[in-house]
Amino acid sequence: MRNKSHLFSAGILLTVPALLAAAPEATPVNLDDLLSRTSAHVTKLVDQFSNVQCLEQVEQEKLRADGKLERKEESTFNYLILLSDNAGDLSLQESRIAVHEAKADKKTTPMLLSNGFATLFLVFHPAYIGSFHFTDAGPETLNGRVLEKVGFEHVSGMRSPAALALRGREYPLALSGTAWIDPATGDIVKIEAGIGESLTDVGLKSLRSEIEFVPQKFGTQNYWLPSLASVDVETPRQHWHNTHRFTDYKAFSVSSEEHDKKVAEK
Repeated sequence: MRNKSHLFSAGILLTVPALLAAAPEATPVNLDDLLSRTSAHVTKLVDQFSNVQCLEQVEQEKLRADGKLERKEESTFNYLILLSDNAGDLSLQESRIAVHEAKADKKTTPMLLSNGFATLFLVFHPAYIGSFHFTDAGPETLNGRVLEKVGFEHVSGMRSPAALALRGREYPLALSGTAWIDPATGDIVKIEAGIGESLTDVGLKSLRSEIEFVPQKFGTQNYWLPSLASVDVETPRQHWHNTHRFTDYKAFSVSSEEHDKKVAEK
């Protein structure tokens, strides 16, 4: 791989005494209804996400073959999403303004660029939901909330919201994974995703990602926005682990006025 590879957008364990009464069974969830609620929620989320800015802290790690740290870089950015929707062709682009940039690497150690994973909820957006096959994996309690686990797998030949950029080419990522969703609201609380062996021919051995979301209140509504995105990538000879943390969400708006200037003829 080149020196720069561009990859394109916490668990709690409790031990419960055996004699405690079993929790009541959760009400069965209709997958089609849940996907409809989630898709509608993501549509609103995309609109809201493009109206906020936040602070992004990026930690890039290059690991040795034995798993020990070879190099680490830390950067901080003012982060916002730019949304465009041209005739139904949705596009989300990340904008970063450096607050603190990593020091230049004199050894030119190759570091992974893992942009765009904060927007992995696009799997459930109307523009992409038809590109995936979904399965209901049942309920699971996460941080005190009963959530529905929904598995997703990319359908071969369909468009993907993520791609690997390598040597001037882009390779769509056939993502598969699991999303933890509030069955009542369609809020996405967590996503885990990766790829199979679809890109071993270009040297990508494995990709694993995890995205966590937290509620942020704007106006009278709560939106579950990304709080953490971790990405782990391996090739036959190299291993990287990147962590993106998103904090300090604030409303962002731009207003512009156009004034016509008239020149009086003498």
